[in-house]
Amino acid sequence: VQLQASGGGLVQAGGSLRLSCAASGRTFSTYAVGWFRQAPGKEREFVAAINWSGGRTYYADSVKGRFTISRDNAKNTVYLQMNSLKPEDTAVYYCAAGYFSGRDYYYLSERYDYWGQGTLVTVSS
Repeated sequence: VQLQASGGGLVQAGGSLRLSCAASGRTFSTYAVGWFRQAPGKEREFVAAINWSGGRTYYADSVKGRFTISRDNAKNTVYLQMNSLKPEDTAVYYCAAGYFSGRDYYYLSERYDYWGQGTLVTVSS
């Protein structure tokens, strides 16, 4: 599975962006997908994840109520809709795919086998 993240850019605080994670590979619909982010000087952190069918989603407390993850398996794409953006959301955002089950695994970067190249989101105050 190869992943391509896109949709990042510069936005003012309070604005919105939609990130996309496009995948190659016929088995993509069987994978869980997560979004992680890494701000300058900080460790990579979990943002959101979705199970293979789209029926279950998981969010970091810091983005709950502002971000929405979704997927379209027919298009091999996962989306991250980001609303009410804050300067602290500034980071490089990565999408990742993994084949696993178990609620706790979605939050763990080491459970994901495939990673995209990252897309930069900058939120100005």
